[in-house]
Amino acid sequence: MAPDPADPVRHWPLAGLVLRTPRLELRPDDDVGLAALADRALDGVHPAEEMPFLEPWTDGAADPGFARGVMQYAWRCRAEVSPARWSVNFLVREGGRVLGMQTLTATEFGVLGEVSTGSWLTRAAQGRGLGTEMRQAVVTLAFEHLGARAARTSAFADNVASRRVSDRLGYTPDGVERHVRRGRSALLLRNRLTPDAWRRPEWTLGVAGVGPCRELLGVPDPG
Repeated sequence: MAPDPADPVRHWPLAGLVLRTPRLELRPDDDVGLAALADRALDGVHPAEEMPFLEPWTDGAADPGFARGVMQYAWRCRAEVSPARWSVNFLVREGGRVLGMQTLTATEFGVLGEVSTGSWLTRAAQGRGLGTEMRQAVVTLAFEHLGARAARTSAFADNVASRRVSDRLGYTPDGVERHVRRGRSALLLRNRLTPDAWRRPEWTLGVAGVGPCRELLGVPDPG
């Protein structure tokens, strides 16, 4: 049977990748989902007096072009994916509704075998353990399906929610950095996780579509 010329997976294998947890479905961003994500960002991500992100992108929420900027950022990441450097932005859905984004990034993954994570959820979805569940999803993908040797993350010292997720999963301290945040010095805490230290979830991750993505992400051939 001839391949379906309308099937995007033929040329963009990330279109077929899906991760499923007990409550969530994570798929690399698509345009319809990105539009919903931009709307969710307008609903609010954190209190106005706080800034959990290294890049203060939510400060522009009052700008008429803010939602479009959310989509343009994801498009740039998608366009630049290559074995040398990639950033996969997973849209996080619960019951079909987009709640946020979980990012998995790597540089020269085939050589270094390391990934980094970042994420955000709408305020309405916070406080239910979903942040832990979605990070466990991409860490499981990285360790068990891509063969990663380490996963890194970072959070400002006052970002208690993100730091608690790291603690639950078994990350260990990996240094500190000072950054200027809204004109003031802020402490960023780096953390690193290895497969041996990882506290695996009690549930099993559902995964589909990984095989065709391996070449695009620079994953070494297991054979």
